[in-house]
Amino acid sequence: MEQSTNDRSIIIIGGGFAGLSAGIYCRMNGYKTRIFEMHSKPGGLCTSWNRDGFTIDGCIHWLVGSSPMSSMYSMWEETGIARNREFIDYDEYVRFEGKDGRVLIFYTDIQRLEKHLLTFSPEDKALIKEFIKGIRLCLPFDTPSKRIPFLKRTAARIKMIFNFVINGRKIRYWINTTAQDFAEKFHNPLLKDAFKKIWIPEFSMFFMLFTFAWLHKKNAGYPLGGSTPLSEAMEARYISLGGTIDYNSRVEKILTENDRATGIRLENGDEYRASRVISAADGYSTIFKMLEGKYVDEKIMGIYEKWTPFPPLIFIGLGVNRTFNEEPLTVSGFSFELLNPVEIAGKIRGSMSVHLYNQDPSLAPAGKAVMTVMFETDYDYWKKLYEDKNEYKLQKAAIANTVIKALEQRFPGISSQVEMTDVATPMTFERYTGNWKASFEGWLITPANSHVIMKPMEQTLPGLRNFYMCGQWVEPGGGLPTGIMSARRLVRKLCKEDRLKYKTAVP
Repeated sequence: MEQSTNDRSIIIIGGGFAGLSAGIYCRMNGYKTRIFEMHSKPGGLCTSWNRDGFTIDGCIHWLVGSSPMSSMYSMWEETGIARNREFIDYDEYVRFEGKDGRVLIFYTDIQRLEKHLLTFSPEDKALIKEFIKGIRLCLPFDTPSKRIPFLKRTAARIKMIFNFVINGRKIRYWINTTAQDFAEKFHNPLLKDAFKKIWIPEFSMFFMLFTFAWLHKKNAGYPLGGSTPLSEAMEARYISLGGTIDYNSRVEKILTENDRATGIRLENGDEYRASRVISAADGYSTIFKMLEGKYVDEKIMGIYEKWTPFPPLIFIGLGVNRTFNEEPLTVSGFSFELLNPVEIAGKIRGSMSVHLYNQDPSLAPAGKAVMTVMFETDYDYWKKLYEDKNEYKLQKAAIANTVIKALEQRFPGISSQVEMTDVATPMTFERYTGNWKASFEGWLITPANSHVIMKPMEQTLPGLRNFYMCGQWVEPGGGLPTGIMSARRLVRKLCKEDRLKYKTAVP
């Protein structure tokens, strides 16, 4: 691309969900685009990988907006994801198994959930009722689909706005209450522990409530095939619109002239020019490395010094010669307390969270299944360990062995059934996605930054023209929809700047 101020050419850094979405919406509106992606395939963190005939999914458990009756479904249609996609809705979100054999189940149906929680812990009746009321509060907050007749759609929107106004105080309460704060109020120890684990402790409770509201409305189903088919569908949609994407192309520097973004320089030295540059890549790398920290102010410095990113993970994938057909289907798996706690990555673990992919036969050979085990971990621990590659590999192997032995408590005989092991660490995620501190979803929404719910973050940097950002570092809260929402918001802004009518299309 030759440099120009009016040729409507745009370079997009990053081929994850946000970058692909930006490319798709830019192409719909007539912009010339070229995406540069550091990895060899699309999707960023929305990905899976194959090991010995098994597919390990590193991302998706559910997709918000899976119901055609939801307005969010239109995003999946526009970006090509919904086409020929089959979604599965579950009866259970997650379950917790105590040492005493008691099982705590978080059902996706609100009535069933309330009944079970009250039976499980009568002493927490008031708090359980408050939690269920919070979920019901979130049920109306979903703009109806265009499939719904205009008058009904308008009435639903009015009702949604009315509910937002009259329930403003309650909404603010839930936004400013963390999962940790709410969990501490419970008397039952397993219920208390579950509320700390079901959601990231620092995360706002408001989004847990929304998740259960979406699940209840069957608007957060699992897409059969998992993550990679979603990313490939977006790539195909982008290319069908005439977009170009370069893989194995890590951007080293964003070029500027007179405080205006003019292009990029790749790690191999190649330079490319365009009239605008959009970074859908990691926020820290973009601002402090590609732009050398030249376009920051106190507000931006405060964000990167004070806000809390999603934590890094150890991600263990196992291919097992077993179907697990006897196990219930759950959205997020289950957690069980260990009779004998284990040490993993320098921390004692008293429980283990397991996700069985027994609902998706496409991820494993016939008669077999994939399971994953995840642990939050410390980035600095792995950064230091990675300096000694041999010790790093030994630690990964030791973790796999420890996990398999611990699983014997829940699945006797599994040690002899494991045919494949794969351990991904924060260094793995950083290597393939560049995410700052190996965070898996950008910024958490906490009481400290809850204002972004009402007032979205800026998508530009102070003092730099013709440069924009989209993705989870400027759209906090995590999840795949935020990437697309961020890209949509940005392209609307570009169209407004260029006095163009913003438009979308469904293939």
